[in-house]
Amino acid sequence: MKFDIVDDFSLKNTLECGQCFRWNEDSEGSFWGIAGERYAKITQVDKALFVEEFGKESNPSFWQKYFSLDEDYRIIESKLKKSSILKAAYEFSSGIRILKQDPWETLISFIISQNNNIKRIKGIINRLSELAGTEICDSVYAFPRPDQLIKLGIEDLKSIGSGFRARYISSAAKLVTEGVVDLQSLDSMSDETALSVLMKIDGVGPKVGACVLLYGMGRKAQAPVDVWIKRGLLRYFPNGWPAEIKGIEGVAQQYLYNYLRMSKNS
Repeated sequence: MKFDIVDDFSLKNTLECGQCFRWNEDSEGSFWGIAGERYAKITQVDKALFVEEFGKESNPSFWQKYFSLDEDYRIIESKLKKSSILKAAYEFSSGIRILKQDPWETLISFIISQNNNIKRIKGIINRLSELAGTEICDSVYAFPRPDQLIKLGIEDLKSIGSGFRARYISSAAKLVTEGVVDLQSLDSMSDETALSVLMKIDGVGPKVGACVLLYGMGRKAQAPVDVWIKRGLLRYFPNGWPAEIKGIEGVAQQYLYNYLRMSKNS
């Protein structure tokens, strides 16, 4: 599959900016990974994206949605550049696009991310998938669905290195399976209401909830605040995000996060 890109897009910056955990770059610059129940090799060549799927019939619409390729980010870029610091952040890692990931996988992934580093997060997620997920192709596993994950006990979850997060993962599986937290119904709710529903789950606070809404549902006004963003806001935006980026604060925080984490401006 080939996708032509009209705006500024970087596969590498998008997949390595901390919003997803199941992609890895090979020596030739292609990325291999799993999204939903799809295993793929993705390569960017200039303004073209090439996707090769394994284990399932190719589905262009899935990847179109996953990478939000139907959205023109040039409008977002122009808004970010109205702020000198966000312009610098954008130019440092241009082409970041907010992915439209599965809300359930996003929920568990960011529960796992608490007080953790990216290498360990990836390891826990991969072991969790191997433990309870569906095999897509040879030794490649999809992220486990709630009905698969609920079969695991706390000790099972601790055995993969999740530590104190095990009971939070278990709580999420229980509440989602029982329908107490209906992830599909969040689409019809306001950000504030959806966040309050997500926070019924043990271990889900404003930051993890905002990650689900941003990375799992594409709600770009949601800007998760971790230690990096808190530091950045205090330093550059003590009065809050500038009015010019209202509605895309989540995209702004992704650029600012990557800028502070990867540059010398931390």
